Amino acid sequence: MGHANTIMNQILKHIPRHDFESSVQQYHGDKKIRHLNCWGQFVSMLYGQLTQRKSLRDLWSNLSSVSHHLYHWGTRPVHFSTLARANEKRPAALFEYFFQKLYQRILSVPRSHGFRFKNPLYAFDATTIDLCLSLFSWAPFRGAKAGVKIHTLLNLQGNIPEYVVIEPANIHEVNIANKLQLPAGSIVVMDRGYEDYSLYNDLEVKEVFFVTRLKKGSNLKIIERRKVNKKQGLLADQTILFDGYYAKKDCPIPLRRIVFKDPETGKDLVFITNIFHLAPLTIAHIYKSRWQVELFFRWIKQNLKIKSFYGTSENAVKIQIWIALIAYLVIFWLKHLSKSALSMMQITRLLQMNLAAKSNLADLLNLHFKLSKNLDPIKQLCFNNI
Repeated sequence: MGHANTIMNQILKHIPRHDFESSVQQYHGDKKIRHLNCWGQFVSMLYGQLTQRKSLRDLWSNLSSVSHHLYHWGTRPVHFSTLARANEKRPAALFEYFFQKLYQRILSVPRSHGFRFKNPLYAFDATTIDLCLSLFSWAPFRGAKAGVKIHTLLNLQGNIPEYVVIEPANIHEVNIANKLQLPAGSIVVMDRGYEDYSLYNDLEVKEVFFVTRLKKGSNLKIIERRKVNKKQGLLADQTILFDGYYAKKDCPIPLRRIVFKDPETGKDLVFITNIFHLAPLTIAHIYKSRWQVELFFRWIKQNLKIKSFYGTSENAVKIQIWIALIAYLVIFWLKHLSKSALSMMQITRLLQMNLAAKSNLADLLNLHFKLSKNLDPIKQLCFNNI
């Protein structure tokens, strides 16, 4: 039947409805609901993410234009005020729970972090989304500003978010880092904003490796020096102990200090780690891989709807961010299933323009790539003369 061939319909078929319904039951999301159940809310918000609707009224208007498809997407037309109330009242934890279920399915996708070692590799960081304090009074940040932080543990085997915490921006990153539960033997990369001596010691006790930057002015004592290959940009490889009173108390363990000259900027980068069995240049490359989490934040800000919000309550903001992250996993999964060579950004743009189109999803992704690959750049230049 033709109605089953819309791109949005095919995307929804790849979303495990059983897992979604178990999430709804876990948080009693559909209790005493008459007009808009959780699935209808999810479909509406996912549609808003994939089409980047500017406001809730804009989303409602766009959904109204495709109302003849809504029945086949498992929902029905609803007033924007009903959707607004759902975003304000439904527990955001429901969508967080469903995000984790989707992530478990993504783990079946073959992935690699690109290094020879077999240890799981993660990057942990946070990004801040600025808000207006008069509208988002629950998220004070600095002075007259408000903001929300998305703390993310990115699994570098595939660059997918494994653990996400959404909190007001005035909560420091270290407080979230202390709650991380990582498997023994894994490696986590953090920037120097996470410098915390007790955190280093806790990770060592949990048998978790870390790589981070060392701030200037740290009191330390060098207890061993190793030879380095200066042709590789290495300036020092040392075993150190922190020498300050509180530093020695919070982190009494020996750590490794590596100094590396960045060939691109010419700056000396000082790394601190509890990894002693890997080459110092490998440590520098591990830290460089942290850039993937920055690229992830840039991607979701540019391609999904998380910089402006459909509601002003904390719950509405969190629901919108969680569904944006679910959209990221869905796009990742579609790229894997279709084996498309298109980037995730290209796939997102294609979906944005074709959600209501009646076409085969796999053909859309692969055929577009083949056409783009076979385009003659000389012939493309001819359009300049028209």
